[in-house]
Amino acid sequence: MTGRAMDPLPAAAVRAAAEVEADEEADPRAADSPTPQIIERRDLDPSRMQMPQGNPLLLSYTLQELLARDTVQVELIPEKKGLFLKHVEYEVSSQRFKSSVYRRYNDFVVFHEMLLHKFPYRMVPALPPKRVLGADREFIEGRRRALKRFINLVARHPPFSEDAILKLFLSFSGSDVQNKLKEAAQCVGDEFMNCKLATRAKDFLPADIQTQFAMSRELIRNIYNSFYKLRDRAERMAARAIDNAADLLIFGKELSALGSDTTPLPSWATLHLSTWGSLKQALKGLSVEFALLADKAAQQGKQEENDVVEKLNLFLDLLQSYKDLCERHEKGVLHKHQRALHKYGLMKRQMMSAAVQNREPESVEQLESRIVEQENVIQTMELRNYFSLYCLHQETQLIHVYLPLTSHILGAFVNSQIQGHKEMSKVWDDLKPKLTCLFAGPQSALTPPRSPQDGMCPH
Repeated sequence: MTGRAMDPLPAAAVRAAAEVEADEEADPRAADSPTPQIIERRDLDPSRMQMPQGNPLLLSYTLQELLARDTVQVELIPEKKGLFLKHVEYEVSSQRFKSSVYRRYNDFVVFHEMLLHKFPYRMVPALPPKRVLGADREFIEGRRRALKRFINLVARHPPFSEDAILKLFLSFSGSDVQNKLKEAAQCVGDEFMNCKLATRAKDFLPADIQTQFAMSRELIRNIYNSFYKLRDRAERMAARAIDNAADLLIFGKELSALGSDTTPLPSWATLHLSTWGSLKQALKGLSVEFALLADKAAQQGKQEENDVVEKLNLFLDLLQSYKDLCERHEKGVLHKHQRALHKYGLMKRQMMSAAVQNREPESVEQLESRIVEQENVIQTMELRNYFSLYCLHQETQLIHVYLPLTSHILGAFVNSQIQGHKEMSKVWDDLKPKLTCLFAGPQSALTPPRSPQDGMCPH
């Protein structure tokens, strides 16, 4: 992910969005964007249309309601053939559907494609990258975490969570899940074709929708940049805790090795005192406490990875999907509308030229038919443009519904620090009395360790 800025809409694009948009032709600049299907709306099955109650533009969800929709676990199930790892399967378990199915990465890819096909005007989170040559365990684990974030964002997204392809992906246990997903998604049109209010989306939009859109993009760009930096620092703190655990463990092992040294010591060097033997015995016992300290530090690092870093990554994935949606709107819907108008203008000029040149009636009628067809395309794409803005308005609200996740993240971070320091402090306190064995005073009396303020010189 990158933190590049989201520029405001160009003036030309704003004016174009206020009019109409369209074109069925593929656009090289929007090759990654789904191509909306242009189908006559009268052919739709009215039973698939739903008219929301109240003001359909406004969302009334809370963060807790979204999080309660479902919790999906994604666990690794590596399949080995011979000595090499051929591919990785994931066990995907849904609380909502009480299901557990096995999925491969390519299954996620097809599911992602079908989501974009059915919901081109919604925030569809991106998938992690495909496996590269020589992928190690760290890469595989990172991709598992990313897939888990992806499927949970999808399962909690209001339109996605009620769609049949989500249930199919989370509960179908057959071997041909990819074909089932394609059949389920392609047998009907996209959301525009199945939403009864799609043709009336313009009526629900505020008059200054373009200004609001530009302001929202700028705000979310700033939020994304800040959360990106927070995630970076949280990752570093969690990594330091895990590194600290490794250092403490090695420190304790070295003390134990020192205490276990069996090299004979000449009697003239010890001056007939048992100091070295007492020290070795005490050093051997300290390794247990240092191992416990290492375990506590590792637990804190892992907890911060799971409860802080992963939640920050989840929110960043959501913000990135909003940025991608904005670019899809500009490069797809708006640009195709401009191309459609340009094509329409060419046809009109050809029509005028044909009339001046007194061409045959058949050719003129064909040109008139093409112009009427292009006008229908433009009208349909105009409706799609307003529906795209309608969806963008709702997706912006959804981002703000997720904003209280910040308090969850901060709470998890603070609790992790308090718990980690409290547990480690207890171990340090238990360890301190054992250090008295390391300090022998006059006539074998034990002297507690002195604080740094006492100075380094002996009395």
